Amino acid sequence: MNTKRKTLKMPVRYLMNAVLVALLFVGLSFLTQNVLSTYQNKVLLTVGINIILAVSLNVATGYLGQLPLGHAGFMAVGAYTCALFTKYSPLPDGVSFAIGLALGAVMAGLFGVLIGVPALRLTGDYLAIITLGFGEIIRVILTNIDSVIGTDFTYGAAGLKRIPKYSSFTLVFICVVVCCYIIHTVMKSRHGRAILSIREDEIASESVGVQTTYYKTFAFVLSAMMAGIAGCLYAGYLGSLYPSTFKFMKSIEILVMVVLGGMGSMLGSILSATVLTILPELLRSFSDYRMVVYSLALVVMMIFRPKGLLGSYDFSLSRSLEKFLNRLTGRTTKTQKEAAENE
Repeated sequence: MNTKRKTLKMPVRYLMNAVLVALLFVGLSFLTQNVLSTYQNKVLLTVGINIILAVSLNVATGYLGQLPLGHAGFMAVGAYTCALFTKYSPLPDGVSFAIGLALGAVMAGLFGVLIGVPALRLTGDYLAIITLGFGEIIRVILTNIDSVIGTDFTYGAAGLKRIPKYSSFTLVFICVVVCCYIIHTVMKSRHGRAILSIREDEIASESVGVQTTYYKTFAFVLSAMMAGIAGCLYAGYLGSLYPSTFKFMKSIEILVMVVLGGMGSMLGSILSATVLTILPELLRSFSDYRMVVYSLALVVMMIFRPKGLLGSYDFSLSRSLEKFLNRLTGRTTKTQKEAAENE
């Protein structure tokens, strides 16, 4: 009796995922246009931006196993780069924002290289301190650079205003899908296997020929570039930027999303970013107690689920369907075998 395990071919897997994404887009588009209010649509955009921030930090924290605390700095670099370009660019609206988005990602990636090469020689608390310092340096520069150069550039603490609002639900959704797809593809490649091996045992990885410095820098830069993209979308959504937005607590907020969802779980990061963005908004009616309730929810979650919502588990539609088909085939084979024995 043939009991060979059934596996889906790659084109079928990609088609299934594409159909799932398309259905999700259609469903959310219907909600944004017919059900949700303007305020709720803005919350939905914030959810998308936070998802990109969470899954990008998950690359450096969950997959690589490092502890960077300067993610808000990379977000700020991307946000201000894109905002300044789109604000003063003479190009058509869509073109200027597309170029600004690319520039924001590239500039954040360059800062990722600048910080990552020396900082990733360290680990643990030392890496956290260096990246924390980087985030604070970026914020201080954005606050005081105008007084140094003698002209209005970032407008300091007063904020950079009148930024063209190009971010829409469709654009944010596309960016979320593209970022998740890139991370998923990278982690399934030899680069991803090298990154995971470094997380498990860096010395053993180096002893078998893995270029640890290269792959650590690669993961760090990828994480920084996606944080820059999130910053670009944030600037195009809000229409104004303030250095105080990118304080240390912003990095901690993103880190909490990753830890709550599960280190190394993309789906966990997506779910936790969604929950932690919507929960404070739902508690606005309890204005005096909402942060207490929010904090208690996090404490309770960490007590009963210390590895996060999903741990290191990542949902796969194709894998789930394969398991279902194999179980179904197994039951059919077992039934046929029992029938043959009864004869």
